[in-house]
Amino acid sequence: MQAVLRDALLAQRGGLIGWLPVCLGIGIGGYFALPREPDGWVWPALAVGMLACVLCARLVPVTLRALLLGLATVVVGPLLAKAESSWVAGPVLGFRYYGPIEGRLVEIDQSASEAVRLTLDSVRLDRMEPARTPVRVRVSLHGEQPDAPFLPGETLILTRHLSSPPGPAEPGGFDFRRFAWFNELGAIGYTQTPVLTLTAPTSDWHLAVFTARMRISTAIQAALPGDPGGFAAALAIGDRSGMSVASQQNLRDANLYHIVSISGLHMGMLTGFIFVILRVGLSLWPALALRVPVKKIAAVVALIVGAVYLALSGGDVATERSYIMVAVLLVAILLDRQALSLRGLAVAAIIVLVMHPHALTGPGFQMSFAATAALIVAFRALRGSHLRPPWVRAGVTLVISSLVAGLASAPFAALHFNQISHYGLIANLVTVPMIGAVVMPAMVAAAVLAPVGLAPAALWVAGLGLRWTLIVAETVAGWDGAVSHVKTPAPEVLPILALALLWVILWQGRARWGGLAGVVAALVLWVQSPRPTLLVADSGGLIGLLGPEGRSLSAPRGDGFTAGIWMENDGAPVDQELAAQRPGLIGAEGQTSAVMGGSRILQVRGKTALVGIADCNGADVLITNQPVAGQRPCAVYDPIRLRQTGALAFNLAADGTLVITTASDLAGQRPWTMSPPRRPSLAVPDQ
Repeated sequence: MQAVLRDALLAQRGGLIGWLPVCLGIGIGGYFALPREPDGWVWPALAVGMLACVLCARLVPVTLRALLLGLATVVVGPLLAKAESSWVAGPVLGFRYYGPIEGRLVEIDQSASEAVRLTLDSVRLDRMEPARTPVRVRVSLHGEQPDAPFLPGETLILTRHLSSPPGPAEPGGFDFRRFAWFNELGAIGYTQTPVLTLTAPTSDWHLAVFTARMRISTAIQAALPGDPGGFAAALAIGDRSGMSVASQQNLRDANLYHIVSISGLHMGMLTGFIFVILRVGLSLWPALALRVPVKKIAAVVALIVGAVYLALSGGDVATERSYIMVAVLLVAILLDRQALSLRGLAVAAIIVLVMHPHALTGPGFQMSFAATAALIVAFRALRGSHLRPPWVRAGVTLVISSLVAGLASAPFAALHFNQISHYGLIANLVTVPMIGAVVMPAMVAAAVLAPVGLAPAALWVAGLGLRWTLIVAETVAGWDGAVSHVKTPAPEVLPILALALLWVILWQGRARWGGLAGVVAALVLWVQSPRPTLLVADSGGLIGLLGPEGRSLSAPRGDGFTAGIWMENDGAPVDQELAAQRPGLIGAEGQTSAVMGGSRILQVRGKTALVGIADCNGADVLITNQPVAGQRPCAVYDPIRLRQTGALAFNLAADGTLVITTASDLAGQRPWTMSPPRRPSLAVPDQ
């Protein structure tokens, strides 16, 4: 047995670097899965343990050295995640604030409802000491606003509501508080009053780049009105605010939204186009091509162009990840190494995880690395095949790359977004070549011609390809059965599925196919994952009972965002009004009740309805969106208690007793879930 283990480990020696990001990811994932933040003594203990593993690795046989170094890398994961969490730590608003908000404009984007959103830093709130003021706040704009565009770096002042980032819509669901924590957002809100400019723009390097981005976006959308212009701005600088919600949804349903998000596709197309043009162009000059390494010169220029594109696109985590992956490939060319390999991909993954450990939990990281790894393995298997003529080889390559990348990323897309696009392969086959052959070269030409005022001509050419892509997306999304929906799986499905696929890709030898058993196990667990029987919104204003026809909701309006999340997670999104008409809940004016086993749950909405009931009206659990004074002979969940528990899930145990799970139970005690001190005296009352 020992000899078998030794031989198996020795067979991995050529690809052990591929396991380093896996070990790092296990440690990082373990940190984010913890139910509570470890005590302070744990971190130095982990550091000592990591050093001990590294030192002991020098004293043991080669077969054990890899295991000890892998264990040390696992320990590094939570240390990196804790360091990042501490680095971004900042004040979080602990109450509902109403009053003046002053801050410097650092970002403009668009919400899902097409409302303009402003992100402000250097924030000042009325009667709020600086030490307790959030570093950044994000405000959605409603109502009439000034006609003049907002300028990056301006100090703006507005009046309206702010609150702390909301928790999950259901226990175990996506926690926006963690997203906000790592983006240094301490509060979010909205305003319906005009936003005023207090001072002229101030500038630093980041704002100078932001200003340049906004100018480029404005120029592009002036040359290309409508969705094509918004699409072009999204490709050029990552600004999706010019695209309508309908067009973005069509792209999602057709599995083409990856074209909008600046990713490895765009970075690869841009740097690849620059690399090929320069290499071919310099090679046409024999006197130069025979004396200098034109291939390496082209790689250096492509690397620089990619860095400029990274800066202009906003430099978010997803774009950084894409640039790192491309940079590793170009550096491999400079070092005369194989450009596209699992080793290079592993290096890129390590760099991303070290810089941004929290990126591991996001769909962008998972989908892009899954697709790239699958492509490398697929084309490695096809290496040596000879297809003639060249156009046949190009066509087969396009089909294989679209199919493999789509299949590899589909499970992660379904897991995060609860939908599967069935005709995505067709849509990608007829649009990706257009993006690569027409749109990206035309966008590069527009950048080159902009100084002489000829960019609109190049953008017109790019617009042809973008309009074609939007037409294809709308057509494919409109086909019957274009999209199917799946329910949210149990939390253990994602790590099992990811590790099983990584085993198939990375392990050398026949045992790699054992990973398929893990894939099957993950899919079985997914299918068998139960959904909560009854869900309660953290406002107390909405409940949803799962029945044979789907989830029945207690109200046709109100808490619409929460209702939509519940339906998506059930794998059956429908309109809230339709869900409110389903049987299951027993409703009267302002009251809705549900029966589970021998327990009755009563929801009461509004002050009048609450005053009209005696005690609990015979219910075992009372849920209301109004504060309840005094004691009642049942379990009461009013806004005060729900603020502590978050959303609720009700299920029946095997013996028929009612089991209540709270969002705070599953979210645990983490830096981003800790309730900040409430200081209602600092807020101006809502008049």
